[in-house]
Amino acid sequence: MIDALKAAGATAVMCQWGFDDEANSLLYTNNLPAVRWVLGGDIEKLAITTGARIVQRFEDITADKLGSADCIKEIHFGTSTEHMLLIESSKNVPCVTFLIRGGNKLMIAEAERSIHDALCVARNLVRDNRIVYGGGSSEIACSLKVREEAMKDSSITQFAMLSFADALEGIPQALASNSGLAPIETVENVKKMQKESGKTSLGIDCLFTGNNDMKELKVVETLSSKAAQFRLATQIAKMVLKIDDVIGDVPI
Repeated sequence: MIDALKAAGATAVMCQWGFDDEANSLLYTNNLPAVRWVLGGDIEKLAITTGARIVQRFEDITADKLGSADCIKEIHFGTSTEHMLLIESSKNVPCVTFLIRGGNKLMIAEAERSIHDALCVARNLVRDNRIVYGGGSSEIACSLKVREEAMKDSSITQFAMLSFADALEGIPQALASNSGLAPIETVENVKKMQKESGKTSLGIDCLFTGNNDMKELKVVETLSSKAAQFRLATQIAKMVLKIDDVIGDVPI
């Protein structure tokens, strides 16, 4: 097996299913550094990063299935006993590892959540690059339009449309409240500004910049995410409205 590795030109070995101490010793003796346990997900990312092929049998190892890396090194973190194997490649490959460190688990979890949210935003922009302005401006604009259309409907549907408009205003009101502003008064002022100026990019000035134009402040959200929020909230409301009774605990 070692002869097959050397004949193919391998200089390092990464194994998913592991091997025993004897194999590890033979690899080291023949100047073939190895990692005996690599997680399945990690070995796939390693193959993408280095351009290598994952092979099942030693008989399948050939030079064209080997990958390449600029650097393979073990790094430590301060006085901690934890360490990791760092493999870097100069190839332009779509595979990046984020190393998150923090003083406690709560900080690490929050950092991981923030990175995940940012990556989801980037993914949504790749799928659909259309955006809407944030700061509650899109919700206020939608609320004004729904109210306008509700006034044209004299049926009972008008009440549902007005309730929908009130629900839309709940998001900018929450933004205003979380920023220490009077929620109802602030939202009504922004609604008035949108009506008078015709600019749908006016939202809640959470940063107290004196400017309510989210377009100038570059506060944006992805259209796909915003549409999904409206769609999911509407579906939940419809599901609740269909329930005409509540089943409680019944003694047997």
